[in-house]
Amino acid sequence: MQLVDFIIFGIYMTLVLGIGFYYFLINKDAEDYYIGGRSMSPYHVGISIVATDVGGGFSIGLGGLGFVMGISGSWLLFTGLVGAWMSAVLIIPKIKKIDAKHSMMTYPDFLKYRYNDRVALVAALISGIGYLGFTGGQVLAGAKLAAATIITKTPFGMDPLEFALYIIAVVIIVYTVLGGLKAVIFTDTVQWIILLSGIIFFATPFAIQKIGGLTKLWSALPAEFYSFSNIRPVQFINWMVTIIPIWLVGMTLYQRMYACKDVHDAKKAWFIAGLFEYPIMALTGAFLGMCARILFPDVDPEMGLPLLIKTVLPVGLTGVVVAAYFSAIMSTADSCLMASSGNFLNDLIEKKLLRSNDDKKLIRYSQLVTLIIGVLAIIIASSFQTVLDAILYAYSFMVSGLFVPTVGAYFWKKSNSTGAFWSMLLGGGLTLLLLITKISLPFGLDPSFYGILISAITFVSICHLTGENSELN
Repeated sequence: MQLVDFIIFGIYMTLVLGIGFYYFLINKDAEDYYIGGRSMSPYHVGISIVATDVGGGFSIGLGGLGFVMGISGSWLLFTGLVGAWMSAVLIIPKIKKIDAKHSMMTYPDFLKYRYNDRVALVAALISGIGYLGFTGGQVLAGAKLAAATIITKTPFGMDPLEFALYIIAVVIIVYTVLGGLKAVIFTDTVQWIILLSGIIFFATPFAIQKIGGLTKLWSALPAEFYSFSNIRPVQFINWMVTIIPIWLVGMTLYQRMYACKDVHDAKKAWFIAGLFEYPIMALTGAFLGMCARILFPDVDPEMGLPLLIKTVLPVGLTGVVVAAYFSAIMSTADSCLMASSGNFLNDLIEKKLLRSNDDKKLIRYSQLVTLIIGVLAIIIASSFQTVLDAILYAYSFMVSGLFVPTVGAYFWKKSNSTGAFWSMLLGGGLTLLLLITKISLPFGLDPSFYGILISAITFVSICHLTGENSELN
């Protein structure tokens, strides 16, 4: 990157922090801070959803998949299309009806309404810890991008990736602590437009030109890289099982459901999000990863895309597109910070300990909790080598504990709090144990598959045995 690129990047980051400070001044209460005052535009929310779900982590990770397996890597984001549209049809009409009566703020608020406080408490712990890990993955994505593009010298002989990790974490944490969800959603819209424009209209054509044209591109990689079937069935199944359920249990998604004023706006936002995920972002990200493999065949697959951006774009455009990728990373990291903070403060600390009616005081508590979670995310980020691993580990832990009792809460009359409580503990606990021990599992299936299976068996068995009934109305 040249001096002008650094100037553009610096100006952009300053503006983002300025937006965070602006909303710091105008947020009136915890409802403003966590769910945007329940008045956000469906277009803003829809783009914010895809910015959060894909973000920098999946963008960098998707580029790595394109680098390793070609266009078939795009199937990763097909899960987003399926999950978003299923939620729009099946979940949003139900949850918005409940929200209109009870003014909910978090995902565990719904489980408290459907089951009881104990179930909501366990869900808040699982969700808060899961999003903490997800935030760590985004911080690592930002560090990899920075180390490949803008970090040229480091103090005290520090490793560039380690130094970048700390710098990126500070920017993300400060911006999110200040602004809350309104700042997150507003900047997501701008950031995602910049990102899509940068990679579609600039990075893609310049990468093709650098390679030597489409003919050279076609002949430079094995034929299977251009086939959508270059994927093992078990890999496809693992992505479906791990990622689609997050659309029913994701705290960031519930915050945005509550942020929409009605069912119509929420459904529109979710349909917009699904379309942007697949095919638009999925195919573009995987394709750029393939281009990176041709130009930098010997690098870490997840470093290929950042190096591509740094190398192929002309002066000026490099700063814009790098800023756009940082925007995507911030879009996800800030939302995950908000989600984890909301779980711990609204569902655990405030309701159990603080019980404060002072809105300004609650905002300050929210900011303190968000800061603490951000620091923990830095520690988590430093323990992973690949972005995609960090993200999928977090997803696996959350969905294995939360998916089954949440589906039951919406669609099964015999669902009850005892079954929900034990299915969360056993499903999430088993998956966490399998992730930590790294035991070789039958058929190559992801630990979340076995966690969800145990959760389902536990849930159905206990609900039948106890005979309680807590029907959704």
